[in-house]
Amino acid sequence: MDTGGRFTDFSLIQALRSEPIPDEAIKYLYRNHYQMTAAYIRQNNGSDQDAEDIFQEVILAFIEILKKDKFRGESSVSTFLYSISRNIWLNELKKRDRSRHRDKIFEEGRNPMEMDVSHDIMDREIKSQLMLVVESLGETCKKILLAFYFQNLAMREILKTLEYENEQVVRNKKYKCLKQLEQMMAGQPGLVKSLKSLL
Repeated sequence: MDTGGRFTDFSLIQALRSEPIPDEAIKYLYRNHYQMTAAYIRQNNGSDQDAEDIFQEVILAFIEILKKDKFRGESSVSTFLYSISRNIWLNELKKRDRSRHRDKIFEEGRNPMEMDVSHDIMDREIKSQLMLVVESLGETCKKILLAFYFQNLAMREILKTLEYENEQVVRNKKYKCLKQLEQMMAGQPGLVKSLKSLL
């Protein structure tokens, strides 16, 4: 880095791997790479707020990749950051689409003329059984699964309620919780089928 706060890819990577990370390195990322991410997100149904949130995730993900020595330098930092931005935003759009789909189904089901009462009772019974199983998974799994599947919260919102480093850690934990849930329900195939239909 020169005295003007400019970095080469090499010096930037070294700075982001150090402890503590120099403020100048983070400022450099925002100064030189934020607009590229923001432009991509705005062009793909996102807002300025979305761009800010996603870029924070991009920085955290990039630092984690560097500290685990998973960045091989086969592309420039700029290209790599763009790739991370694109992946995170596409995942966020998929999450929002699923949420909208669930909301639509819920709203359609509110019409009393079309509601099948017996199905409604069965649905509540299934959810009640699921809640009993989820309760036995432990407080963290319960929080994550209920927040994601029943409250339709995004990963960044769930992260705020937990003491984890970043969203990827929450995603990994959610996967483990679901695996644990499947194992506990292995002897109840009917409930497993119902679980998949609800989720």
